Amino acid sequence: MLEPTLALQTAVRAALVNSPDLTGIVPAKSIRSGSTRPDKLPSVILSGVATQNLGYAAGSQYVARCLLDLHVWAVDDGIDTAWQIGFAVCNALRDAPQPDGFAIDEWEKPSVRWMRDPDPEKSLCHGVVSLSAIVRWKV
Repeated sequence: MLEPTLALQTAVRAALVNSPDLTGIVPAKSIRSGSTRPDKLPSVILSGVATQNLGYAAGSQYVARCLLDLHVWAVDDGIDTAWQIGFAVCNALRDAPQPDGFAIDEWEKPSVRWMRDPDPEKSLCHGVVSLSAIVRWKV
């Protein structure tokens, strides 16, 4: 398995690009990992990860809490587009994604917070969807 947060990020992206409600607004190629500033709008950027190792589970398994932020970006059009994207992301991730090579033992429903871009010339709307999961994998 990959590092647990990267593996979770891969599973989350797969769930997002397989959501027609989301890809109807954001092209799949604009749902990606990387820096938090978008190169194309609208976009969902998976960034801001943390891993807290929790120890061992039976059968030579490891357990960790993984935290992941998804940055939603859109042109500020009264923030309607950004909110629609955030809603589609939250709906796509209401239930834990189906990962390969590890198990998700606990999945917190996504939360989202919204902020204005500090550069008023660009007129962007920015939201952050936060995810938390406890994952388990075999060594």
